[in-house]
Amino acid sequence: MTLKTLAKSMRTASTEAETHIWRQLRVHRCAGHKFKRQQPLGKYIVDFVCFEAKLIVEVDGGQHNESDSDKLRDAWLQSQGFAVLHFWNNEVMQNLEGVLARILNALAPSPQPLSHEGRGANCISRRVSLKTKASPNPRTDFTELASLPPRGGGTEGEGAQ
Repeated sequence: MTLKTLAKSMRTASTEAETHIWRQLRVHRCAGHKFKRQQPLGKYIVDFVCFEAKLIVEVDGGQHNESDSDKLRDAWLQSQGFAVLHFWNNEVMQNLEGVLARILNALAPSPQPLSHEGRGANCISRRVSLKTKASPNPRTDFTELASLPPRGGGTEGEGAQ
C-alpha cells in the first residue's frame, strides 16, 4: 500500500478527537488558514498541516507517549522547516477552545516592533470562528482586538492605564 493510499484510508477512519478538531480547521475556519488532514510528508503522514504557515498539528493517543519514533519524526519534520504542535486526544475533547488558541498563536507570528513614527497607529484585528456544541448557532464568532500601547514618555498621562 502506498503512503497516499494509506493516508486516504486514515481520513475515513479518523479518531473522535481528530474529527472534533478537523471540524474547526477545515474550510479555512482557523483565521483563514488552509489545513489538510492525513497528509503524506516525506516518509510520514501528519494529522493536519498548514503549508502556508509551515505548521503541523498532531492529535495523539496514549501510544505516542515518549515514543522514540515520534521524536525522530518530529526532528525530521522540523528539519524541513515545520513547527509541530502535539495535543492529547483528551485535551482536544475537553479543551478544544484552548487547543485552538494555541494553534492560532502558532499561526500568527509575533508582531514586529513599530518604529517611533508609527507607534500606536496600528490595530491588529483577528476574527476567529469556532463551532461549539453548546451554541444553538453552529458557528460562534469571537472577535479579539489587540492594539499596541504607547511606550511611556508622554505628557499629562498619555499612555496611562
